[in-house]
Amino acid sequence: MLTPDELERYARHIVMRDVGGPGQQALKKARVLVIGAGGLGAPVLLYLAAAGIGTLGIVDDDLVSLSNLQRQVVHATPDIGDAKVDSAAGAISRLNPHVAVERHPVRIVAANALELIEQYDLVIDGSDNFATRYLVSDACYFAGKPLITGALGVFDAALTTLRPHERDAEGNPNPTYRCLFPEPPPPGSIPACSEAGILGALPGILGSMMALETMREIVGFGEGLVGRLLMVDARALRFETLAYAWDRNNPLSGENPTIKDLSIHE
Repeated sequence: MLTPDELERYARHIVMRDVGGPGQQALKKARVLVIGAGGLGAPVLLYLAAAGIGTLGIVDDDLVSLSNLQRQVVHATPDIGDAKVDSAAGAISRLNPHVAVERHPVRIVAANALELIEQYDLVIDGSDNFATRYLVSDACYFAGKPLITGALGVFDAALTTLRPHERDAEGNPNPTYRCLFPEPPPPGSIPACSEAGILGALPGILGSMMALETMREIVGFGEGLVGRLLMVDARALRFETLAYAWDRNNPLSGENPTIKDLSIHE
């Protein structure tokens, strides 16, 4: 049940026909794991905390640095040198004390991915490298958990939702991340954020959209991004959507899968 304080806090959700009391209860019961408390994770965590997600898990093994603060708005100057999971947990507590925070100050790897993911209802990947994105998407497939995954470039961003453990209305398998991107780019072909730079507001735009997509998935309204890749061009402020489907030749969930576990990531 929602307390009187929660009824007032979430009043603007509760009066919405598509959310209402049942939707807010669903948000309160939800357990969401956020991979990364950086540029994307920062707005995701703040907006999901404000929305009343019951439990937020945070996976990050990094410390807050001064160069983070240009875009990672969940952290502040006094947090420099602190663990990002601790800094983010403090910000969440100040914003909404009704949200439980579970801190995982580790790097997600093949050895711990399933154990972490299986504790939650839904996973959000805000990591900044392809190795982690492929690991998390593969792990969510094996764990049967929905995944919302986003990626940033210098002036571009992309977002999609993955439910490959389920089928669509016609009975076809939903696509995996490997249906969209069969193989990661060669190492070193895409410069890191520290080399190429990034506009500080761009992670805020995409992270907010990831939070919105998370709420839509939990409450169950509107048309989600399963089988659709949302792309953002920050130079032109243009949004485009690309449809994609299950690839029968993909190595994870295709007709003859070659990836049977997470040992490929070890």
